[in-house]
Amino acid sequence: MPVKVKICGVRTPVIVENAAEAGAVYVGLVIFPNSPRYVEVEEARVLAAIAKGKVGTVAVLVDPGDALIDEVVARVRPDLLQLHGSETPDRVTAIRARAGLPIMKAVAVAGPADVAEAKNYDTSADYILFDAPAAALPGGNGAAFDWLALQGFAAPFALSGGLTPDTVGDAIARTGASLVDVSSGVERAPGDKDAELVRKFVLAAKSAASQARAKAS
Repeated sequence: MPVKVKICGVRTPVIVENAAEAGAVYVGLVIFPNSPRYVEVEEARVLAAIAKGKVGTVAVLVDPGDALIDEVVARVRPDLLQLHGSETPDRVTAIRARAGLPIMKAVAVAGPADVAEAKNYDTSADYILFDAPAAALPGGNGAAFDWLALQGFAAPFALSGGLTPDTVGDAIARTGASLVDVSSGVERAPGDKDAELVRKFVLAAKSAASQARAKAS
């Protein structure tokens, strides 16, 4: 199965276009004021309009209230919502019903117990995104976690945390992730994406996926 790539924390039309041309499947629009990758709802709407028909859009929210969910769904019209806060399975279920969109739920992994607890979201989230434990921010901190903790997690999942063009191939080989999600690993500075790093990341992910398929055949 091909590995999908998501370039998260996109803030400019140029990087949206670059991600699409490189072969990314999604770009992430972070609607969380504390993040250096924050875009306001109107900015997210403009970027999503540019992305339409070229690359999917993911609105990244952190413990959102119903009013924000309604505004994002109505104005941005993303393909997917990513919940990167402390949302419970019941809350994720409620958000999915309210938004009428697929949900990606981020789960911070400090050890195998966190991976086991991710199964609590089996019926509420469409995708699980395993990420490193939060530091100053819930995501985008450039930190990796012990990928061995994911052994035995059978469902398709997404992987984030400390990925770069140099490490994504090993991450795919070791974890079997069906989607890899990068933010700080393709930046010159927090929030400032580098077009060449984006291209290299997508190329490295696709190359690793091709090698994995060749070995399996």
